[in-house]
Amino acid sequence: MSKIDQIQADLLEMVAGLRGAPKEGAFNIRLNGKSAGHSGSSQVSIEFKAAGSGIDVRVAPGTKGEKIYIPVVISESGMREIVYNDFYIGEGAEVEIIAGCAVHNCAQGVTQHDGVHAFRLEKGARVLYKEKHYGSGEGTGERVLNPVTECFLGEGSYMEMDTVQIKGVDSTRRLTRGKVGKNATLIVREKLMTHGSQRAETRFEVAMEGAGSGVNLISRSVARDRSSQVFFSKIEGNNACTGHSECDAIIMDEAIVRAVPEIIANHVDASLIHEAAIGKIAGEQLIKLMTLGLTRQEAEEQIIGGFLK
Repeated sequence: MSKIDQIQADLLEMVAGLRGAPKEGAFNIRLNGKSAGHSGSSQVSIEFKAAGSGIDVRVAPGTKGEKIYIPVVISESGMREIVYNDFYIGEGAEVEIIAGCAVHNCAQGVTQHDGVHAFRLEKGARVLYKEKHYGSGEGTGERVLNPVTECFLGEGSYMEMDTVQIKGVDSTRRLTRGKVGKNATLIVREKLMTHGSQRAETRFEVAMEGAGSGVNLISRSVARDRSSQVFFSKIEGNNACTGHSECDAIIMDEAIVRAVPEIIANHVDASLIHEAAIGKIAGEQLIKLMTLGLTRQEAEEQIIGGFLK
């Protein structure tokens, strides 16, 4: 792996839990637009695209217990990039994919990473996908992250996405699209916090195409200061299926939160539910913690930490 400085090392640990290259598993660590380290395994191949920017990850059928690391770190202020990564998960394979992106900006210009990830799961495949976004730097320039995730789930497959963004990202537009096949399941859990004048948009668009398919979309967010958030969720049931969409947000200070859930049933046996709740921290929760000796700020942090856990 290429030599990295202390800032880059700290960012890599923040979003992927790594100090340098992983000792086991396949990986591609992207640093300032280039690969800083790259390795496949006996069951996983990672190849650079012949044209454009990105990688193709192929997991052999029947693979079990593999971890794949694909973090991105940008510490070059003013850099903008778009990356296309494709994942082909073989029949019956079970893998964990650790992604994440950290942007450090100490200047005035915009530093931006747009990542497009497409997952194609064959019959019976299972994927746990973890993605953490983080921004740092004392500059006045914006730190922008726009992830796009596309999921195509084959028969009996399962994909669970765990996405987190809790600090330092000035603007983000998060799009997740999916098509879910027969007896397949997609679960998405999003945790998001904005502060200052940050802006965040989340958009889910998922169609359940196969009989017995299921989707569960859960978003938990906290909006502080003058920040703004908007949550769009569209679940479409085109067969006998079950779908659930939930947006739960805490609003504080002068923030703005908007939730726009949509469910569409195109089959008599499509069972779809949406929930949306936006509100401030309950006064009785604050009082209870403050009677235990916490300041109001400490009590708020405790409540927020538990909410986003």
